[in-house]
Amino acid sequence: MTNVRLIARLDIKGPNLIKGIHLEGLRVIGDPQQHARRYYEAGADELIYMDIVASLYGRNNLTDIVRRAVRDIFIPITVGGGVRSVEDVNTLLRAGADKVAINTAATRRPELISEVARRFGSQCMVLSIEAKQTAPGRWEAFTDNGREHTGLDVVDWARRGCELGCGEILLTSIDREGTRKGFDLDLVRAVADAVPIPVIASGGMGVVEHFVCVVRQGHADAVAMADVLHYNRISLSEIRESAREAGVAMRRV
Repeated sequence: MTNVRLIARLDIKGPNLIKGIHLEGLRVIGDPQQHARRYYEAGADELIYMDIVASLYGRNNLTDIVRRAVRDIFIPITVGGGVRSVEDVNTLLRAGADKVAINTAATRRPELISEVARRFGSQCMVLSIEAKQTAPGRWEAFTDNGREHTGLDVVDWARRGCELGCGEILLTSIDREGTRKGFDLDLVRAVADAVPIPVIASGGMGVVEHFVCVVRQGHADAVAMADVLHYNRISLSEIRESAREAGVAMRRV
């Protein structure tokens, strides 16, 4: 049984770490560097940095943030937001990222997934999917922080991304994001059961039980969280301890 990964997610706007609800109403939390360092020292397995306005402005400004982060953080780092080309991926990997998450550009030109996977390996091509429920058991993929429809069915798109060569899926529930009401278990399970690659559940973590549920019932391979960490609602060690007590395989820190 592989270890379930605990991932701290940092949404970035300009130089600031921010947080919203349903990917809107963004509030400045502070300096991403300080928070990232804290999560690393507290035992996070990985970090995800998302430049959440990059797609609107057509650029990703995380290169400097990543460059600073890798000086004193030694766990895998995934970077996403505004990544449009193999060159963009190359720039972020050279800055120190281990993986790159792509959403908007992949929905517009799916072959980009294959191009990145071929050049750098599937393990560093993460397909980021923002999902919004449209009917019972149905979800549509969105871009630009849940503002733009793609018309793509989330489960079909996850399968296609997998066929094109992505090595992992970052699945964010727009309906649950920032609400602390728990993950959309049906969504996570539908995607996790449809693809043979790891699925990271994101959006909705409020209490430790949510973590256990999304792993047990949602079949998630990893869980990304932001709100509960940024506001010190639960510590990473508490989550790890409780999950282990519930029988979830976790890395020992």
